[in-house]
Amino acid sequence: MRRYGSAVLLLLTGAAILRISLFSELYLRYVQSGLRPYLVVSGAVLVLLGAAAGVVRWRGRHADEGEEHEEGHGGGHGHAHPGPRLAWLLALPALALLLFPPPALGSYSAGREAAQRAAQGVGTFPALPSGDPVRLTLAEFSSRAIYDSGRSLKGRTVRMTGFVTQDDDGTWYVTRLYVTCCAADATASKVEIRGTDLSGHPPTDAWVTVTGTWRPKGELGSDAAWPPVLDAGSVVRVNQPADPYEKR
Repeated sequence: MRRYGSAVLLLLTGAAILRISLFSELYLRYVQSGLRPYLVVSGAVLVLLGAAAGVVRWRGRHADEGEEHEEGHGGGHGHAHPGPRLAWLLALPALALLLFPPPALGSYSAGREAAQRAAQGVGTFPALPSGDPVRLTLAEFSSRAIYDSGRSLKGRTVRMTGFVTQDDDGTWYVTRLYVTCCAADATASKVEIRGTDLSGHPPTDAWVTVTGTWRPKGELGSDAAWPPVLDAGSVVRVNQPADPYEKR
């Protein structure tokens, strides 16, 4: 079976890529939706290459067996040269991705993210849509809370969805990771939640939708204004969305 190692590795890798990109939306845990066609094509190519390599190895095996049979009649000896057994370990990552796709980044990744924010100055933002509550991404809410000199959030009820993170002192946040290309460049945006029973908030990494009003904090554009604060009127636990990341 070691003869077919490279073919099996190609098949497993291609099947894993197709599983997360063609037959499910698990690929959204790792890359943006626009990259799906490339993943599907890559997975299909790897499967085809694996199948072709398997056929070549199979034909080569039968050719070798024929030569060994002829050499046996002539007093010679055929010698196989199998590859190292450890090479099969290369198949384990592909098999793990096929059977146990890793989850989306969560509180651990967000906790490692320093308080880094886009380099933008204080200014006036466009007016929010009419009607309350207005649904915003965490990045949109944070930008307006920290940089909007027009105070467009004042008096408005907003609704956001993210996962729960928590400080050691019990302060908790709704957090979302946002990406430019893929999970490798993910950075965190978070909003501190007040106005609810801190002892009863959902556990870390649970997904929630919060509805509430902005509480001004610190001077606009300063570190004191970050993270922004939401006085929550309701916190509802929800399922993780198919696409767990926000886009820049």
